[in-house]
Amino acid sequence: MSADPDWSLLRSFLAVAEAGSLSAAARATGISQPSLGRHIRELEAQFGVPLVTRAARGVELTEAGAELLPAAREMREAAARAALAAAGRSETLSGTVRITASRIVAHYVLPDMIAALRAEEPEIEIELVPSDATENLLFREADIALRMYRPTQEDLIAAHVADLPVGLYAAKRYLDRKGRPATVEDLLALDFVGFLTSDLILRTMRSLGVERRREDFGVRCDDQIVYWNLVRAGCGVGGMQRLIADPDPKLERLPLIDLPPLPVWLTAPEALRRTPRIRRVFDFLSQAFKSLPAP
Repeated sequence: MSADPDWSLLRSFLAVAEAGSLSAAARATGISQPSLGRHIRELEAQFGVPLVTRAARGVELTEAGAELLPAAREMREAAARAALAAAGRSETLSGTVRITASRIVAHYVLPDMIAALRAEEPEIEIELVPSDATENLLFREADIALRMYRPTQEDLIAAHVADLPVGLYAAKRYLDRKGRPATVEDLLALDFVGFLTSDLILRTMRSLGVERRREDFGVRCDDQIVYWNLVRAGCGVGGMQRLIADPDPKLERLPLIDLPPLPVWLTAPEALRRTPRIRRVFDFLSQAFKSLPAP
């Protein structure tokens, strides 16, 4: 057995172990299934024991594979920290900065900010990743993340840069048809556009003393941009940041219920925060959000 297994083989083993199948691991990593299978076989040859076995739905870890998994994860974290430390030593105000944000913020808010940033810093390249998932900054899935909650992951810095007011809206043509609510009871009697799997709207309503079931929403969608366009099309009432919704001539705000503002946190790995280009983008976005006009 080799005393020093190849990290690239361990990385493929981790991908397969965590995804549960070669096909899922291939989709997650971009490595072909045959290559992943070959890597697993090479690693098994190095250790002299089988690490995975075929199952009805993908693969399962053998006893030896299960024992190897925690150590492989520790090696991945150590490699990620080493990469962050090396990246953090870059002194140039140029190169790529990868930003992730929710699809709504990426679609409606960030383009103008990024255009202004690029006008001032043309040597900094921006990769924008619209995603409502939580990317792991430690593993360089992004350099900077905009999140609507305070991050708890270790080795991150975070700055609370804004509280975005949120309101309830409906299309004017929907209200022309259904009538404009004069009371909270009138408002709650209208159709609401709901989420398919997220319970955010249900929890928000519950906090206001209103109980609803998922089935009470006649139209449901988890994609935030599609959800908002369903509201704009007249499918019912929906919530949105006032910065985005107030200027829309198709919509009317329904001010009978006050919704809590949406906090915005900028986060980055501590090691990368010392990199000039990361620091420049972080500080620029922080100031841009703090300077957003009030609704």
